[in-house]
Amino acid sequence: MTFIQSVFLGIIQGITEFLPVSSSGHLSILRNLFGIRTDGGLLFDVMVHLGTVIAICVVFRRDVLRMIGETIRMVSDIWANGSVLIHNKKEKDARRYKKILHNNYRRFVVMVLCATIPTAVIGYAARDLVTLASDSLLAPGIGLILTAVFLIIADVSENGKKIPKDISFTNSFLVGIAQGISTLPGLSRSGTTIAACLISGYDKRFAVKYSFIMAIPAILGAACLEIGQAFSSRISLSQFFIYLAGAVTAGVVGYFSCRKMLTIVRKKKFRGFAIYCLILGSISIIGYVVMR
Repeated sequence: MTFIQSVFLGIIQGITEFLPVSSSGHLSILRNLFGIRTDGGLLFDVMVHLGTVIAICVVFRRDVLRMIGETIRMVSDIWANGSVLIHNKKEKDARRYKKILHNNYRRFVVMVLCATIPTAVIGYAARDLVTLASDSLLAPGIGLILTAVFLIIADVSENGKKIPKDISFTNSFLVGIAQGISTLPGLSRSGTTIAACLISGYDKRFAVKYSFIMAIPAILGAACLEIGQAFSSRISLSQFFIYLAGAVTAGVVGYFSCRKMLTIVRKKKFRGFAIYCLILGSISIIGYVVMR
């Protein structure tokens, strides 16, 4: 991979990770069309995805920091409740337990955890299928057309008002299933999860925040799973810095793309993205047929 190719793919990753048009689909199509190959196996994919995670953390830094703080306090409260339980059993007392989920941010943390479980299970189980599907133009094409359908459904759905206190953890689990399925190339992670949230009646601004923040543990988990295999590939120091250039590019472009998506979702104008996915998906399928 050359420096120009790395930066180019970083730009594509940064834009498409947050706009509902499938980053995996775009990268798969471009790699197949231009014959771009990475010498370091999965290392490049891991690095550009970590770049977009940093972009999410910067855009939603206040929410992320608050969630980290509430997570620490929840663990402390659970530990304290354990001590109260032991005391009450031993002394036959009736000390009160601390309420764990007493604010929206604590519920938000649990919602992200509920979504991460099915995402991790599906992502791990389907990892070989995803790798195989990425080597063809057919799977990304079909995925992009399905993304177009999801976006049209989201566009015509009624505006919701649900925030964490109104959302069940079962519903969060179902959104996590949608995120797990979106690991297939061509299915937009942000498009699929935001559509699932809007169809479920989530508030539009919270839907995009939830979609992006729930991606953090999913991407970090995938990175941890792949990092050992990625670094086992022997690449030169110069090649590593070429990959790093792509990761930095993905992070910088992703920051602006993420902020743009916040504006788009307020207006809920997904139809243009749906048409784009439909056209690109059709071109990809046609390309697959022609190149066979």
